[in-house]
Amino acid sequence: MSNEPRFKRVLLKLSGEALMGDGSYGIDPVTANRVSQEIKRAREIGTEVCVVVGGGNIFRGIKGAAEGLDRSTADHMGMLATVMNALALQNALEKVGVDTRVLSAIPMASVSEPYIRRRAIRHLEKGRVVIFAAGTGNPFFTTDTAAALRAAEMNCNALLKGTQVDGVYNADPKKDPSAVRYEHLSYMDVLRQDLKVMDASAISLSRENNIPIVVFSIQTQDELVKVLQGEGTCTIVGEE
Repeated sequence: MSNEPRFKRVLLKLSGEALMGDGSYGIDPVTANRVSQEIKRAREIGTEVCVVVGGGNIFRGIKGAAEGLDRSTADHMGMLATVMNALALQNALEKVGVDTRVLSAIPMASVSEPYIRRRAIRHLEKGRVVIFAAGTGNPFFTTDTAAALRAAEMNCNALLKGTQVDGVYNADPKKDPSAVRYEHLSYMDVLRQDLKVMDASAISLSRENNIPIVVFSIQTQDELVKVLQGEGTCTIVGEE
């Protein structure tokens, strides 16, 4: 295994559910610590890491809208949930000795820094992990789209999506044991086949900026470092 990471700077997209552990709601401290250890090891091999975390473990805006809330209000509530997750992840990272900053797209001066692109890049250059909270700051955009946007703004070499499974399959591997995992897909394959990798806006934004999307399992120990070093199990979405 090469010690040199294949990507110098990455954005790691985590769902809110990635912090739940075996629970059905909220943040599991043991799981947050395990994810933090994964990020710490990525930093130790020389990769600059920024993170976007969803809020679905606390509140999902689109579900709130479906239940009668105004969509803009529901999405703003979802953004606040991502801030809670970002603060929990920051706390877990700092407990394992990783210098971390939370930058929020919705200004919250008491608990985070405002999102300023140059400030975020400076933090990365100084070796800090940067967590982007509150999505894009706008309703009607998912945290997937926020991840693709921040990856482009930070000049990231890749967007890593940490999921519950080890890549993109042609069917749900939990329900269909014959499901086949893709090694590589083009952006257009994902859009044409409506594969649930990320939403269409995030795929299009990544395609326009030529940022590969690497889908892997955040549940598997050391998988983040293995993927960064060109090993491990994953699906890479990129050009044809």
